[in-house]
Amino acid sequence: MNLNPPNNKYLYGYKSFFLNFVNMYNNNLLPNKIIFSGNKGIGKSTFVYHLINYIFSVNENDKYNINENTILDNNQSYKLITKNSHPNFFLISNDDDKNNIQISKIREMINFTNKSSFNNEPKIILIDNVEYLNINSINALLKAIEEPNNNLYFFLIHNNKIKILDTLNSRCIKFNFFLDSSKKDEIIKKLLDDNFYNNLNNDYRNIYNSPGDLFLLFDFFTNNEIDPSISITDLLKLIISKKLFKKDIFIKNNLTFFIELYFNKKINIFNSKDEVYSLYKYFLSKISDCNKYNLDIENVLIEFNGKIING
Repeated sequence: MNLNPPNNKYLYGYKSFFLNFVNMYNNNLLPNKIIFSGNKGIGKSTFVYHLINYIFSVNENDKYNINENTILDNNQSYKLITKNSHPNFFLISNDDDKNNIQISKIREMINFTNKSSFNNEPKIILIDNVEYLNINSINALLKAIEEPNNNLYFFLIHNNKIKILDTLNSRCIKFNFFLDSSKKDEIIKKLLDDNFYNNLNNDYRNIYNSPGDLFLLFDFFTNNEIDPSISITDLLKLIISKKLFKKDIFIKNNLTFFIELYFNKKINIFNSKDEVYSLYKYFLSKISDCNKYNLDIENVLIEFNGKIING
């Protein structure tokens, strides 16, 4: 199953919420500027891509299946959106190796807004990870969204762990995403192998508590044939010995969480909390510098392995 939001044909856990958006759109009540805000991995990006598909495919033979919240295999809009080639769709997102969205992308978007709509259908601008807009990008975006256009929609996806400027919040309608425990369990059971989830070390469940994050963890463990019950100490040893940090994007994005978990679990082996904090801050700072300046992280992890895990 492909859970990358543009490719994910299935939407779980938001049936009634999605229907509310469909009804707003069908009755010409859908706001033109919306912020979809929630925790990372909770399903907001998949939700937005399904809403976009509903809007674009409403007149297609294989239009969006509203009863099952699924995108059909022969849905033409889906094929165009996944290739980022739909004439009425414009995507802005931060690149994997960058932590901000440059103003040049906003300028490209403005050019898109000035072009005529294909078949006079709605045009949709999707900004994923809107929290990564830098100040110049936000100022340019604010000018664009203030221009009235009933046939143009701005959908902004926001990871609510990172604050966005009030000037942007005030110009959009915000919808907050959350899942109660029963909905979360329902989605997890659909996405994950029962054996994996039942045997997963509770330490990882406490960190990866959204369905999307859990699936990424499942994917990483499965691809590397890692037992889900593995301790954090043994997992870090494995990551370092097999040099998974060099070839796995999941590790690059989650190494900080693993090290933080290690220190939380091993706090009793140190003489004082000050010592824990000092070591934790030291290694996280080293890792941050490696990511920031594109440095080789191997020496830092060898030092961590020698001084902390085996020290």
